[in-house]
Parts: sequence; structure tokens; C-alpha cells
Amino acid sequence: MAVYTEVSDAALGAFLSAYEIGGLLSYKGIAEGVENSNFFLHTTAGSYILTLYEKRVRADDLPFFIGLMEHLSARGLACPQPVRDRAGTALGRLCGRPAAIVSFLEGVSVKAPGVDHCRELGRALARLHAAGADFAMIRENSLSVAAWRPLFEQAEAQADSVSPGLAARTRDDLAVLEAGWPAGLPRGVIHADLFTDNVFFIGDALSGLIDFYFACTDAFAYDLAVCLNAWCFDADGRFDRAMAAALIAGYEAERPLEPAEVAALPILCRGAALRFMLTRLVDWLNVPPGALVKPKDPREYDRRLTFHRQARDARDYGWWG
Repeated sequence: MAVYTEVSDAALGAFLSAYEIGGLLSYKGIAEGVENSNFFLHTTAGSYILTLYEKRVRADDLPFFIGLMEHLSARGLACPQPVRDRAGTALGRLCGRPAAIVSFLEGVSVKAPGVDHCRELGRALARLHAAGADFAMIRENSLSVAAWRPLFEQAEAQADSVSPGLAARTRDDLAVLEAGWPAGLPRGVIHADLFTDNVFFIGDALSGLIDFYFACTDAFAYDLAVCLNAWCFDADGRFDRAMAAALIAGYEAERPLEPAEVAALPILCRGAALRFMLTRLVDWLNVPPGALVKPKDPREYDRRLTFHRQARDARDYGWWG
């Protein structure tokens, strides 16, 4: 979450007048994240999140995201529920941007997750995959392997200014991943962005998943690889196998991995790391002037890629069979 577009009191008041969510008491921008402009709304009826969609979010994809959240919520997954206006519409426009209001989920994200958090995450991820099984809409992953070279080309000339040798390392990774990216794995709806700030807990219990604006139709095991990257490394790039084993075990308690998924785990993890390194690299080099946003450091994922390049099989990621 972030703020790229400032919203005036008058513009917000006019937008909210179409909704039955009570009178506005307060609102404030949310600085975390890098994709959309987000605001916390507090009204006489409760609390909500207002999102203005920017950057990599295409307007044509918004019905998929809105429909998916409604679908998952209806099947018992704790996630934001889109709020429809008096005309029954979940998408509007505010300050020249597509915009939507969703319900506010209680809970906090954990800055330093442990083994138990990872196990809970694994279970929730598998439940998300199951809940989306009968979702009719399809959205291909626009940030999968075919998109990585074009992303790199946007940043290649400046990559070594961020980290010496980054350009050469990335070229090597792209060659390996493009040649060996797996096909035919079990697939369906995935979240594709379940970082710690997108998972809420109340105490030790997972209370909800948020930020579905990278959700797409792709391999379930790739979603697991995204989580292994996001939850099981420290800032220095050290991999915590115990946390990874708990995450995988939690997932397999709900949905056992197929042999092809187990075999593909190392390359999926390497690809997921490269995807986030590249999008962070592009953002790092192109922060809009005046944006209320702190870009995430691409060097974190460059360090994680060092581990992935030497991983041999799924046992290196905590899978024990």
C-alpha cells in the first residue's frame, strides 16, 4: 500500500456520497507498499480501506480482483469484502483513478514471524487455493517469466549502480529460468504477493489475508515459492529452514504437493526471487516525485538469489517428503 495521488476533502466527500457507509469521521494515507494509493477511512458506520489503482494495475483487471475477493469471502476465507455503492457498483473513479472501498480487517502484520506464523500461513495459502477452485474468471500472471526480461531491460543500464555485478547476475538468472521454467503444474487462483504485511494475525491466530491486486491464475507451487521467499529469509539473505519446513508442512496439511511440484520448487523459488528483485529494481530507479512512498530495496532479493542458485532440490527448502 502507498499514496501516489493526493485526495482533497471535497473530492473524497463527493465520492463517498454514493455509498451507505455513514458519515466520514477521519481519513489518512497509508504509506506502506509500492503499488496503489491507499487510505484508511473511519466513518460513523465503521472502518474501511479506500484504494486508488495506479501503476501496474490495469483497469481491465479490476473486475477480476473485485470478483475474486467477493468469491473468497463467500467461501469463508477472511479477506477484504468490496463495498458496493447505492447503484450496486464496486468500482468508481476518484481523482482520475479507478477506485474501490473494501472492508477493514482486524489484526496486525508481524514484523518478525516465527515458525508458528509460517505454519498458519501455509494452511491459509492452501485454503485460499481451495476456495478459488470454482472461481470462473481467469487472469494470467502478467509478472511471470515472460515479463522478466522486459522489466530487466528497463533497468539494465543502471543495475550495477544499485549493486556491483547485478546486471551480469540477472542475465545469468534469466537464461536459466527462461530455459527451464516448468509447465503443466497444478494451477488455479493464487495470491502472488503474500508478504508479511499482507497477512494479519490476532495473537497467534491468522485473522485475514489482504491486497489481492497481483492475484492471478498460475501454478499453486509458485505461490508457495513466493511465500518461502517473503517469510523465510532474514534481511542478510540467510534462509531459515525450520520456518520453511513449517510453512510447507502447514500447506501440505491442507493440500499435499504433487511430485512435479516438489521437483520444481527450487526453480520456482529462484524465479519468484528474481520477479521481486526486478520489480523492486524498476521501482527503486523510478520513484515518482513527491510520492508518499518508500521503495523497497531490490538488494534484499539479490541476496536471496545467492541461496537459490546453489539449491539442489526441495529438501534445501525444508521439504521432507
